[in-house]
Amino acid sequence: MHVHDIVLTIVVAVVFGVLAHELRVPALVGFLGAGFLLGALDVAPFPGLEELANLGVTLLLFTIGLKFDLRSLVHPEAYGTALLHMIASVIVGGLTVALAVAIGIADLDGDWRTLALLGFALSFSSTVLCVKVLEERSDDGSYYGQTAIAILVIQDLAAVVFFTVTGDEPPSPWAFALILLLPMTWVLRRMLERVGHGELLVLFGVVVALGPGYHAFEAVGIHGDLGALIMGALLATHPRSLELSKALFSVKELFLVGFFIVIGIQSTPTWEDLELAGLLCLLLIPFTFVGFVLLGRLFGLRNRTSIRSSLALSNFSEFSIIVVVVGVAGGLFDERWISPISLAVALSMIISSLANAHSLSIAAFFEGLMPDENPAKLRPQDRPIDTSDADVVVLGMGRVGRAAYSRLVDHRGLKVIGIDNDHAVVSRLRKHGFKVLEGDATDHEFWQRLVAGGFVPTVILAMAIHDSNAFAIDQLRAAGFDGHIAAVVQRPDQVEHLESEGVEAIINIYAGAGSAVADAAMALLEGEGSPAERVADDDSPEQPPTGV
Repeated sequence: MHVHDIVLTIVVAVVFGVLAHELRVPALVGFLGAGFLLGALDVAPFPGLEELANLGVTLLLFTIGLKFDLRSLVHPEAYGTALLHMIASVIVGGLTVALAVAIGIADLDGDWRTLALLGFALSFSSTVLCVKVLEERSDDGSYYGQTAIAILVIQDLAAVVFFTVTGDEPPSPWAFALILLLPMTWVLRRMLERVGHGELLVLFGVVVALGPGYHAFEAVGIHGDLGALIMGALLATHPRSLELSKALFSVKELFLVGFFIVIGIQSTPTWEDLELAGLLCLLLIPFTFVGFVLLGRLFGLRNRTSIRSSLALSNFSEFSIIVVVVGVAGGLFDERWISPISLAVALSMIISSLANAHSLSIAAFFEGLMPDENPAKLRPQDRPIDTSDADVVVLGMGRVGRAAYSRLVDHRGLKVIGIDNDHAVVSRLRKHGFKVLEGDATDHEFWQRLVAGGFVPTVILAMAIHDSNAFAIDQLRAAGFDGHIAAVVQRPDQVEHLESEGVEAIINIYAGAGSAVADAAMALLEGEGSPAERVADDDSPEQPPTGV
Protein backbone atom coordinates (compact mmCIF):
# COMPACT_ATOMS: atom_id res chain seq x y z
CA MET A 1 0.00 0.00 0.00
CA HIS A 2 1.44 3.37 -1.03
CA VAL A 3 0.85 5.88 1.73
CA HIS A 4 1.46 8.83 -0.58
CA ASP A 5 -1.42 7.65 -2.83
CA ILE A 6 -3.74 7.59 0.18
CA VAL A 7 -2.62 11.04 1.31
CA LEU A 8 -2.90 12.46 -2.22
CA THR A 9 -6.41 11.03 -2.65
CA ILE A 10 -7.61 12.43 0.66
CA VAL A 11 -6.04 15.86 0.09
CA VAL A 12 -7.52 16.20 -3.40
CA ALA A 13 -10.94 15.07 -2.11
CA VAL A 14 -10.85 17.65 0.69
CA VAL A 15 -9.74 20.47 -1.63
CA PHE A 16 -12.42 19.75 -4.21
CA GLY A 17 -15.04 19.18 -1.49
CA VAL A 18 -14.28 22.58 0.08
CA LEU A 19 -14.33 24.19 -3.37
CA ALA A 20 -17.75 22.68 -4.07
CA HIS A 21 -18.98 23.93 -0.69
CA GLU A 22 -17.76 27.46 -1.42
CA LEU A 23 -19.50 27.36 -4.80
CA ARG A 24 -22.68 26.26 -3.01
CA VAL A 25 -22.99 23.00 -4.91
CA PRO A 26 -23.25 19.53 -3.32
CA ALA A 27 -19.96 18.19 -1.99
CA LEU A 28 -20.29 15.02 -4.06
CA VAL A 29 -19.78 17.16 -7.18
CA GLY A 30 -16.39 18.06 -5.73
CA PHE A 31 -15.61 14.40 -4.98
CA LEU A 32 -16.47 13.41 -8.56
CA GLY A 33 -14.21 16.23 -9.77
CA ALA A 34 -11.44 14.95 -7.50
CA GLY A 35 -11.84 11.54 -9.12
CA PHE A 36 -11.60 13.06 -12.61
CA LEU A 37 -8.36 14.83 -11.67
CA LEU A 38 -6.83 11.77 -10.05
CA GLY A 39 -7.72 9.68 -13.09
CA ALA A 40 -6.18 12.26 -15.41
CA LEU A 41 -3.00 12.08 -13.29
CA ASP A 42 -3.03 8.28 -13.65
CA VAL A 43 -3.53 7.84 -9.90
CA ALA A 44 -5.28 4.51 -9.43
CA PRO A 45 -7.57 3.89 -6.43
CA PHE A 46 -5.34 2.89 -3.54
CA PRO A 47 -5.74 -0.71 -2.30
CA GLY A 48 -8.89 -1.01 -0.25
CA LEU A 49 -10.60 2.15 -1.55
CA GLU A 50 -13.07 0.28 -3.73
CA GLU A 51 -13.89 -2.06 -0.84
CA LEU A 52 -14.54 0.94 1.43
CA ALA A 53 -16.68 2.50 -1.29
CA ASN A 54 -18.71 -0.71 -1.60
CA LEU A 55 -19.11 -0.80 2.18
CA GLY A 56 -20.46 2.76 2.04
CA VAL A 57 -23.07 1.71 -0.54
CA THR A 58 -24.06 -1.30 1.57
CA LEU A 59 -24.50 0.86 4.68
CA LEU A 60 -26.42 3.41 2.63
CA LEU A 61 -28.91 0.76 1.48
CA PHE A 62 -29.16 -0.59 5.03
CA THR A 63 -30.03 2.87 6.36
CA ILE A 64 -32.55 3.31 3.53
CA GLY A 65 -34.24 0.16 4.75
CA LEU A 66 -34.29 1.46 8.34
CA LYS A 67 -36.45 4.41 7.21
CA PHE A 68 -38.36 2.69 4.41
CA ASP A 69 -42.01 1.67 4.49
CA LEU A 70 -42.24 -1.60 2.54
CA ARG A 71 -45.93 -0.94 1.90
CA SER A 72 -45.00 1.87 -0.48
CA LEU A 73 -43.79 -0.78 -2.94
CA VAL A 74 -47.37 -1.89 -3.60
CA HIS A 75 -48.62 1.63 -4.32
CA PRO A 76 -49.35 2.19 -8.03
CA GLU A 77 -47.42 5.47 -8.07
CA ALA A 78 -44.35 3.35 -7.25
CA TYR A 79 -44.58 0.09 -9.17
CA GLY A 80 -46.63 1.54 -12.05
CA THR A 81 -44.25 4.44 -12.56
CA ALA A 82 -41.14 2.26 -12.23
CA LEU A 83 -42.27 -0.39 -14.71
CA LEU A 84 -43.71 1.92 -17.37
CA HIS A 85 -40.75 4.28 -17.17
CA MET A 86 -38.26 1.42 -17.49
CA ILE A 87 -40.02 0.08 -20.61
CA ALA A 88 -40.06 3.54 -22.20
CA SER A 89 -36.43 4.15 -21.20
CA VAL A 90 -35.24 0.92 -22.83
CA ILE A 91 -36.88 1.98 -26.11
CA VAL A 92 -35.77 5.62 -26.05
CA GLY A 93 -32.29 4.73 -24.75
CA GLY A 94 -31.80 2.20 -27.54
CA LEU A 95 -32.96 4.73 -30.14
CA THR A 96 -30.54 7.33 -28.72
CA VAL A 97 -27.63 4.89 -29.06
CA ALA A 98 -28.76 4.13 -32.63
CA LEU A 99 -28.73 7.89 -33.33
CA ALA A 100 -25.18 8.15 -31.95
CA VAL A 101 -24.09 5.33 -34.27
CA ALA A 102 -25.89 6.92 -37.25
CA ILE A 103 -24.19 10.30 -36.82
CA GLY A 104 -20.80 8.67 -36.41
CA ILE A 105 -19.89 9.34 -32.77
CA ALA A 106 -20.18 5.68 -31.74
CA ASP A 107 -19.50 2.24 -33.19
CA LEU A 108 -21.68 -0.74 -32.45
CA ASP A 109 -21.69 -4.29 -33.73
CA GLY A 110 -25.01 -5.99 -33.05
CA ASP A 111 -28.74 -5.94 -33.64
CA TRP A 112 -31.78 -4.54 -31.81
CA ARG A 113 -31.01 -6.72 -28.78
CA THR A 114 -27.70 -4.96 -28.31
CA LEU A 115 -29.45 -1.58 -28.51
CA ALA A 116 -32.08 -2.80 -26.04
CA LEU A 117 -29.39 -3.87 -23.56
CA LEU A 118 -27.73 -0.44 -23.70
CA GLY A 119 -31.15 1.16 -23.30
CA PHE A 120 -31.75 -1.09 -20.30
CA ALA A 121 -28.42 -0.05 -18.80
CA LEU A 122 -29.40 3.62 -19.11
CA SER A 123 -32.87 3.11 -17.60
CA PHE A 124 -31.70 3.02 -13.96
CA SER A 125 -31.54 5.99 -11.60
CA SER A 126 -28.73 6.21 -9.06
CA THR A 127 -29.81 4.90 -5.67
CA VAL A 128 -26.71 6.34 -4.00
CA LEU A 129 -27.13 9.83 -5.43
CA CYS A 130 -30.89 10.03 -4.99
CA VAL A 131 -30.87 8.95 -1.35
CA LYS A 132 -27.92 11.23 -0.57
CA VAL A 133 -29.80 14.19 -2.07
CA LEU A 134 -32.89 13.32 -0.05
CA GLU A 135 -30.90 12.91 3.16
CA GLU A 136 -29.18 16.28 2.74
CA ARG A 137 -32.63 17.91 2.67
CA SER A 138 -34.04 15.61 5.40
CA ASP A 139 -36.61 14.53 2.80
CA ASP A 140 -35.90 10.80 2.80
CA GLY A 141 -39.00 10.24 4.95
CA SER A 142 -41.28 12.62 3.02
CA TYR A 143 -43.99 11.31 0.71
CA TYR A 144 -42.15 12.32 -2.44
CA GLY A 145 -38.92 10.92 -0.99
CA GLN A 146 -40.51 7.60 -0.07
CA THR A 147 -42.08 7.39 -3.54
CA ALA A 148 -38.70 8.02 -5.19
CA ILE A 149 -37.02 5.40 -2.98
CA ALA A 150 -39.75 2.85 -3.76
CA ILE A 151 -39.16 3.40 -7.49
CA LEU A 152 -35.42 2.93 -6.92
CA VAL A 153 -36.00 -0.31 -5.00
CA ILE A 154 -38.12 -1.70 -7.86
CA GLN A 155 -35.39 -0.71 -10.34
CA ASP A 156 -32.79 -2.42 -8.15
CA LEU A 157 -34.92 -5.56 -8.07
CA ALA A 158 -35.00 -5.51 -11.89
CA ALA A 159 -31.20 -5.22 -11.89
CA VAL A 160 -30.90 -8.17 -9.49
CA VAL A 161 -33.13 -10.27 -11.76
CA PHE A 162 -30.97 -9.31 -14.75
CA PHE A 163 -27.73 -10.24 -12.99
CA THR A 164 -29.27 -13.51 -11.85
CA VAL A 165 -30.46 -14.46 -15.34
CA THR A 166 -27.20 -13.48 -17.07
CA GLY A 167 -24.87 -14.78 -14.38
CA ASP A 168 -22.69 -17.81 -14.77
CA GLU A 169 -24.50 -19.53 -11.93
CA PRO A 170 -28.16 -19.25 -10.88
CA PRO A 171 -29.04 -18.55 -7.24
CA SER A 172 -28.36 -21.46 -4.95
CA PRO A 173 -31.29 -23.65 -3.81
CA TRP A 174 -30.22 -22.54 -0.35
CA ALA A 175 -31.71 -19.11 -1.18
CA PHE A 176 -34.99 -20.41 0.25
CA ALA A 177 -33.22 -20.64 3.60
CA LEU A 178 -33.24 -16.82 3.73
CA ILE A 179 -36.74 -17.15 5.17
CA LEU A 180 -34.92 -17.93 8.42
CA LEU A 181 -34.01 -14.25 8.58
CA LEU A 182 -37.53 -13.57 9.86
CA PRO A 183 -37.07 -15.37 13.20
CA MET A 184 -33.48 -14.06 13.33
CA THR A 185 -34.89 -10.55 13.06
CA TRP A 186 -36.74 -11.10 16.34
CA VAL A 187 -33.40 -11.83 18.00
CA LEU A 188 -31.75 -8.81 16.39
CA ARG A 189 -34.60 -6.55 17.54
CA ARG A 190 -34.06 -7.73 21.14
CA MET A 191 -30.33 -7.08 20.79
CA LEU A 192 -30.97 -3.59 19.42
CA GLU A 193 -32.78 -2.78 22.65
CA ARG A 194 -29.69 -3.63 24.69
CA VAL A 195 -26.69 -2.25 22.76
CA GLY A 196 -26.74 1.21 24.29
CA HIS A 197 -26.19 4.50 22.47
CA GLY A 198 -22.45 4.64 21.74
CA GLU A 199 -19.97 2.88 19.52
CA LEU A 200 -21.59 -0.51 20.21
CA LEU A 201 -24.73 0.72 18.43
CA VAL A 202 -22.65 1.66 15.36
CA LEU A 203 -20.87 -1.70 15.40
CA PHE A 204 -24.18 -3.54 15.73
CA GLY A 205 -25.54 -1.75 12.65
CA VAL A 206 -22.44 -2.52 10.58
CA VAL A 207 -22.53 -6.20 11.56
CA VAL A 208 -26.23 -6.58 10.73
CA ALA A 209 -25.79 -4.83 7.37
CA LEU A 210 -22.79 -6.98 6.40
CA GLY A 211 -23.63 -10.30 8.07
CA PRO A 212 -27.29 -11.37 7.73
CA GLY A 213 -27.61 -8.58 5.17
CA TYR A 214 -24.90 -8.50 2.52
CA HIS A 215 -22.98 -11.76 2.97
CA ALA A 216 -25.98 -14.01 3.66
CA PHE A 217 -27.51 -13.00 0.33
CA GLU A 218 -24.20 -13.15 -1.56
CA ALA A 219 -23.62 -16.66 -0.25
CA VAL A 220 -26.75 -17.92 -2.03
CA GLY A 221 -26.15 -16.04 -5.28
CA ILE A 222 -28.29 -12.92 -4.70
CA HIS A 223 -26.87 -9.40 -4.82
CA GLY A 224 -25.70 -8.51 -1.33
CA ASP A 225 -26.79 -4.87 -1.41
CA LEU A 226 -30.38 -6.05 -1.78
CA GLY A 227 -29.88 -8.10 1.37
CA ALA A 228 -28.67 -5.04 3.28
CA LEU A 229 -31.76 -3.12 2.18
CA ILE A 230 -34.06 -5.97 3.25
CA MET A 231 -32.41 -6.29 6.67
CA GLY A 232 -32.83 -2.58 7.24
CA ALA A 233 -36.50 -2.79 6.27
CA LEU A 234 -37.06 -5.70 8.67
CA LEU A 235 -35.80 -3.47 11.51
CA ALA A 236 -37.61 -0.33 10.33
CA THR A 237 -40.55 -0.69 12.74
CA HIS A 238 -38.27 -0.89 15.78
CA PRO A 239 -38.47 2.25 17.97
CA ARG A 240 -34.68 2.68 17.73
CA SER A 241 -34.43 2.30 13.94
CA LEU A 242 -34.06 6.05 13.37
CA GLU A 243 -31.46 6.31 16.13
CA LEU A 244 -29.49 3.47 14.50
CA SER A 245 -29.70 5.22 11.14
CA LYS A 246 -28.36 8.45 12.63
CA ALA A 247 -25.57 6.58 14.42
CA LEU A 248 -24.37 5.13 11.10
CA PHE A 249 -24.63 8.44 9.25
CA SER A 250 -21.03 9.68 9.63
CA VAL A 251 -19.47 6.27 8.91
CA LYS A 252 -21.58 5.84 5.81
CA GLU A 253 -20.86 9.38 4.57
CA LEU A 254 -17.09 8.88 4.95
CA PHE A 255 -17.10 5.66 2.94
CA LEU A 256 -19.36 7.15 0.26
CA VAL A 257 -16.68 9.75 -0.45
CA GLY A 258 -14.66 6.82 -1.74
CA PHE A 259 -17.55 5.74 -3.95
CA PHE A 260 -17.73 9.06 -5.79
CA ILE A 261 -13.95 9.28 -6.11
CA VAL A 262 -13.83 5.80 -7.66
CA ILE A 263 -16.63 6.69 -10.10
CA GLY A 264 -14.64 9.77 -11.15
CA ILE A 265 -11.34 7.88 -11.51
CA GLN A 266 -12.96 5.17 -13.62
CA SER A 267 -14.54 7.80 -15.89
CA THR A 268 -11.33 9.34 -17.24
CA PRO A 269 -12.49 10.25 -20.75
CA THR A 270 -11.25 10.80 -24.25
CA TRP A 271 -12.83 13.56 -26.31
CA GLU A 272 -14.83 10.92 -28.22
CA ASP A 273 -16.13 9.49 -24.93
CA LEU A 274 -17.08 12.97 -23.76
CA GLU A 275 -18.97 13.65 -26.97
CA LEU A 276 -21.00 10.43 -26.69
CA ALA A 277 -21.61 10.86 -22.95
CA GLY A 278 -22.76 14.44 -23.56
CA LEU A 279 -25.27 13.28 -26.17
CA LEU A 280 -26.66 10.61 -23.83
CA CYS A 281 -27.09 13.15 -21.02
CA LEU A 282 -28.50 15.82 -23.33
CA LEU A 283 -31.26 13.58 -24.68
CA LEU A 284 -31.99 11.03 -21.98
CA ILE A 285 -31.90 13.06 -18.75
CA PRO A 286 -34.68 15.45 -19.94
CA PHE A 287 -36.66 12.42 -21.16
CA THR A 288 -36.20 10.75 -17.76
CA PHE A 289 -37.41 13.87 -15.96
CA VAL A 290 -40.45 14.47 -18.17
CA GLY A 291 -41.35 10.78 -18.12
CA PHE A 292 -41.36 10.58 -14.33
CA VAL A 293 -43.36 13.82 -14.05
CA LEU A 294 -46.07 12.65 -16.47
CA LEU A 295 -46.31 9.21 -14.90
CA GLY A 296 -46.52 10.77 -11.46
CA ARG A 297 -49.49 12.84 -12.60
CA LEU A 298 -51.04 9.76 -14.20
CA PHE A 299 -50.90 7.90 -10.89
CA GLY A 300 -52.38 10.70 -8.79
CA LEU A 301 -49.43 12.74 -7.52
CA ARG A 302 -49.52 16.50 -7.14
CA ASN A 303 -47.50 18.53 -9.61
CA ARG A 304 -44.94 19.40 -6.97
CA THR A 305 -44.59 15.85 -5.70
CA SER A 306 -44.07 14.58 -9.24
CA ILE A 307 -41.50 17.26 -10.05
CA ARG A 308 -39.40 16.87 -6.90
CA SER A 309 -39.32 13.07 -7.07
CA SER A 310 -38.48 13.29 -10.79
CA LEU A 311 -35.59 15.67 -10.13
CA ALA A 312 -34.13 13.23 -7.62
CA LEU A 313 -34.45 10.35 -10.11
CA SER A 314 -33.14 12.14 -13.22
CA ASN A 315 -29.67 10.63 -13.49
CA PHE A 316 -27.90 7.44 -14.53
CA SER A 317 -27.03 4.73 -12.04
CA GLU A 318 -23.91 2.91 -11.00
CA PHE A 319 -25.88 -0.15 -12.18
CA SER A 320 -25.57 1.25 -15.71
CA ILE A 321 -21.83 0.57 -15.62
CA ILE A 322 -22.34 -2.94 -14.23
CA VAL A 323 -24.88 -3.86 -16.92
CA VAL A 324 -22.50 -2.66 -19.65
CA VAL A 325 -19.64 -4.69 -18.12
CA VAL A 326 -21.91 -7.76 -18.18
CA GLY A 327 -22.72 -7.04 -21.84
CA VAL A 328 -19.04 -6.76 -22.70
CA ALA A 329 -18.30 -10.03 -20.89
CA GLY A 330 -21.06 -11.67 -22.92
CA GLY A 331 -19.53 -10.46 -26.18
CA LEU A 332 -22.51 -8.25 -27.06
CA PHE A 333 -20.38 -5.16 -27.71
CA ASP A 334 -16.86 -3.84 -27.41
CA GLU A 335 -15.33 -2.83 -24.06
CA ARG A 336 -14.90 0.71 -25.44
CA TRP A 337 -18.50 1.30 -24.30
CA ILE A 338 -17.49 1.10 -20.64
CA SER A 339 -15.69 4.46 -20.66
CA PRO A 340 -18.45 6.63 -22.24
CA ILE A 341 -21.16 5.00 -20.11
CA SER A 342 -19.08 5.54 -16.96
CA LEU A 343 -18.54 9.14 -17.97
CA ALA A 344 -22.26 9.59 -18.69
CA VAL A 345 -23.03 8.28 -15.19
CA ALA A 346 -20.59 10.74 -13.62
CA LEU A 347 -21.84 13.71 -15.70
CA SER A 348 -25.46 12.85 -14.91
CA MET A 349 -24.63 12.85 -11.20
CA ILE A 350 -23.11 16.32 -11.50
CA ILE A 351 -26.09 17.63 -13.48
CA SER A 352 -28.58 16.03 -11.09
CA SER A 353 -26.76 17.34 -8.00
CA LEU A 354 -26.75 20.89 -9.33
CA ALA A 355 -30.41 20.67 -10.34
CA ASN A 356 -31.47 19.30 -6.96
CA ALA A 357 -29.59 22.08 -5.20
CA HIS A 358 -32.17 24.41 -6.76
CA SER A 359 -35.11 22.00 -6.65
CA LEU A 360 -37.51 24.45 -4.99
CA SER A 361 -37.14 27.12 -7.67
CA ILE A 362 -37.19 24.52 -10.46
CA ALA A 363 -40.33 22.94 -9.03
CA ALA A 364 -42.01 26.35 -8.74
CA PHE A 365 -41.15 27.12 -12.40
CA PHE A 366 -42.56 23.88 -13.79
CA GLU A 367 -45.63 24.05 -11.53
CA GLY A 368 -46.56 27.28 -13.28
CA LEU A 369 -46.51 25.48 -16.63
CA MET A 370 -48.64 22.51 -15.58
CA PRO A 371 -52.45 22.36 -15.30
CA ASP A 372 -53.97 22.30 -11.82
CA GLU A 373 -54.74 18.95 -10.25
CA ASN A 374 -58.19 17.67 -9.31
CA PRO A 375 -57.90 17.10 -5.51
CA ALA A 376 -60.43 14.27 -5.65
CA LYS A 377 -58.14 12.28 -7.96
CA LEU A 378 -54.98 12.73 -5.91
CA ARG A 379 -53.47 9.96 -3.83
CA PRO A 380 -54.73 10.16 -0.20
CA GLN A 381 -51.22 10.98 1.06
CA ASP A 382 -51.00 13.94 -1.33
CA ARG A 383 -54.34 15.68 -0.71
CA PRO A 384 -54.83 19.09 0.96
CA ILE A 385 -54.31 19.39 4.70
CA ASP A 386 -57.03 20.99 6.84
CA THR A 387 -55.87 22.53 10.14
CA SER A 388 -58.86 24.85 10.63
CA ASP A 389 -59.96 23.08 13.84
CA ALA A 390 -56.74 23.66 15.79
CA ASP A 391 -55.35 26.28 18.15
CA VAL A 392 -51.70 25.50 17.48
CA VAL A 393 -49.77 23.81 14.69
CA VAL A 394 -46.40 22.28 15.57
CA LEU A 395 -44.13 21.86 12.54
CA GLY A 396 -41.55 19.13 13.11
CA MET A 397 -42.48 16.28 15.45
CA GLY A 398 -39.03 15.35 16.67
CA ARG A 399 -38.03 15.49 20.32
CA VAL A 400 -38.75 19.19 20.75
CA GLY A 401 -41.95 19.11 18.72
CA ARG A 402 -43.36 16.16 20.66
CA ALA A 403 -42.54 17.80 23.99
CA ALA A 404 -44.20 21.07 22.91
CA TYR A 405 -47.26 19.19 21.64
CA SER A 406 -47.70 17.25 24.90
CA ARG A 407 -47.20 20.37 27.03
CA LEU A 408 -49.83 22.36 25.15
CA VAL A 409 -52.38 19.56 25.31
CA ASP A 410 -51.80 18.41 28.90
CA HIS A 411 -51.21 21.75 30.62
CA ARG A 412 -53.13 24.16 28.43
CA GLY A 413 -55.93 22.01 27.08
CA LEU A 414 -55.38 23.33 23.56
CA LYS A 415 -56.23 21.66 20.29
CA VAL A 416 -52.90 20.91 18.66
CA ILE A 417 -51.96 19.40 15.33
CA GLY A 418 -48.46 18.15 14.65
CA ILE A 419 -47.02 18.07 11.14
CA ASP A 420 -43.99 16.12 9.96
CA ASN A 421 -42.70 15.10 6.54
CA ASP A 422 -41.49 11.67 7.68
CA HIS A 423 -44.14 9.08 6.90
CA ALA A 424 -42.74 6.56 9.41
CA VAL A 425 -42.71 9.15 12.22
CA VAL A 426 -46.28 10.21 11.42
CA SER A 427 -47.53 6.61 11.42
CA ARG A 428 -45.80 5.78 14.70
CA LEU A 429 -47.06 8.87 16.50
CA ARG A 430 -50.62 8.32 15.32
CA LYS A 431 -50.55 4.85 16.85
CA HIS A 432 -49.64 6.44 20.19
CA GLY A 433 -52.46 8.95 20.26
CA PHE A 434 -50.92 12.04 18.64
CA LYS A 435 -52.94 13.97 16.08
CA VAL A 436 -50.30 14.27 13.38
CA LEU A 437 -50.56 15.04 9.69
CA GLU A 438 -48.00 14.38 6.98
CA GLY A 439 -46.74 17.47 5.19
CA ASP A 440 -43.61 19.10 3.81
CA ALA A 441 -42.90 22.50 5.36
CA THR A 442 -40.55 23.37 2.48
CA ASP A 443 -43.41 22.94 0.03
CA HIS A 444 -44.80 26.26 -1.26
CA GLU A 445 -48.17 24.67 -1.97
CA PHE A 446 -48.27 23.22 1.55
CA TRP A 447 -48.64 26.73 2.96
CA GLN A 448 -51.17 27.77 0.36
CA ARG A 449 -53.35 24.79 1.27
CA LEU A 450 -53.06 25.55 4.99
CA VAL A 451 -54.14 29.17 4.59
CA ALA A 452 -56.94 28.33 2.15
CA GLY A 453 -58.40 25.84 4.61
CA GLY A 454 -58.52 28.27 7.53
CA PHE A 455 -55.32 28.82 9.46
CA VAL A 456 -54.49 28.64 13.15
CA PRO A 457 -53.57 31.53 15.47
CA THR A 458 -50.19 30.10 16.56
CA VAL A 459 -47.42 28.17 14.82
CA ILE A 460 -44.44 26.51 16.51
CA LEU A 461 -41.45 25.83 14.27
CA ALA A 462 -39.64 22.87 15.81
CA MET A 463 -37.78 21.49 12.81
CA ALA A 464 -34.20 20.38 13.31
CA ILE A 465 -32.79 22.33 10.35
CA HIS A 466 -32.66 26.11 10.76
CA ASP A 467 -33.02 26.75 7.03
CA SER A 468 -36.30 24.81 7.06
CA ASN A 469 -37.63 26.99 9.89
CA ALA A 470 -36.48 30.13 8.07
CA PHE A 471 -38.14 28.97 4.86
CA ALA A 472 -41.35 28.25 6.78
CA ILE A 473 -41.34 31.81 8.15
CA ASP A 474 -40.98 33.23 4.64
CA GLN A 475 -43.90 31.12 3.45
CA LEU A 476 -46.06 32.18 6.38
CA ARG A 477 -45.41 35.84 5.63
CA ALA A 478 -46.02 35.34 1.91
CA ALA A 479 -49.34 33.63 2.67
CA GLY A 480 -50.49 36.59 4.76
CA PHE A 481 -50.30 34.87 8.15
CA ASP A 482 -50.70 37.41 10.95
CA GLY A 483 -50.73 35.08 13.97
CA HIS A 484 -48.03 34.23 16.50
CA ILE A 485 -44.82 32.35 15.64
CA ALA A 486 -42.51 30.54 18.04
CA ALA A 487 -39.34 28.78 16.92
CA VAL A 488 -36.34 26.83 18.18
CA VAL A 489 -32.70 27.47 17.30
CA GLN A 490 -29.35 25.85 18.10
CA ARG A 491 -26.91 28.77 17.71
CA PRO A 492 -26.88 32.44 18.77
CA ASP A 493 -26.60 33.75 15.19
CA GLN A 494 -29.84 31.95 14.38
CA VAL A 495 -31.56 33.91 17.16
CA GLU A 496 -30.56 37.17 15.49
CA HIS A 497 -31.84 35.93 12.16
CA LEU A 498 -35.26 34.95 13.47
CA GLU A 499 -35.58 38.15 15.48
CA SER A 500 -35.03 40.13 12.29
CA GLU A 501 -37.82 38.08 10.72
CA GLY A 502 -40.24 39.13 13.45
CA VAL A 503 -40.50 35.82 15.33
CA GLU A 504 -41.96 36.59 18.74
CA ALA A 505 -40.71 33.63 20.82
CA ILE A 506 -37.29 32.06 20.20
CA ILE A 507 -35.84 29.26 22.29
CA ASN A 508 -32.26 28.03 22.05
CA ILE A 509 -32.76 24.32 22.71
CA TYR A 510 -29.34 23.93 24.31
CA ALA A 511 -29.79 26.96 26.55
CA GLY A 512 -33.30 25.71 27.28
CA ALA A 513 -31.95 22.33 28.35
CA GLY A 514 -29.55 24.07 30.72
CA SER A 515 -32.38 26.10 32.22
CA ALA A 516 -34.47 22.97 32.67
CA VAL A 517 -31.62 21.21 34.49
CA ALA A 518 -31.12 24.25 36.73
CA ASP A 519 -34.86 24.37 37.52
CA ALA A 520 -34.81 20.66 38.34
CA ALA A 521 -31.82 21.14 40.65
CA MET A 522 -33.55 24.03 42.45
CA ALA A 523 -36.66 21.90 42.83
CA LEU A 524 -34.56 19.20 44.49
CA LEU A 525 -33.10 21.71 46.92
CA GLU A 526 -36.58 22.98 47.75
CA GLY A 527 -38.01 19.46 48.01
CA GLU A 528 -40.55 20.00 45.25
CA GLY A 529 -41.89 17.30 42.97
CA SER A 530 -40.69 13.80 42.22
CA PRO A 531 -38.12 12.62 39.71
CA ALA A 532 -40.89 11.21 37.53
CA GLU A 533 -42.46 14.64 37.30
CA ARG A 534 -39.23 16.40 36.44
CA VAL A 535 -37.68 14.01 33.95
CA ALA A 536 -39.19 12.66 30.75
CA ASP A 537 -37.60 10.83 27.90
CA ASP A 538 -39.01 12.93 25.10
CA ASP A 539 -37.11 10.84 22.55
CA SER A 540 -39.75 8.14 22.90
CA PRO A 541 -43.12 8.46 21.16
CA GLU A 542 -44.67 5.96 23.60
CA GLN A 543 -45.65 8.84 25.91
CA PRO A 544 -48.70 10.43 24.29
CA PRO A 545 -50.29 13.53 25.73
CA THR A 546 -53.03 12.54 28.17
CA GLY A 547 -55.41 15.12 26.73
CA VAL A 548 -55.55 13.52 23.29
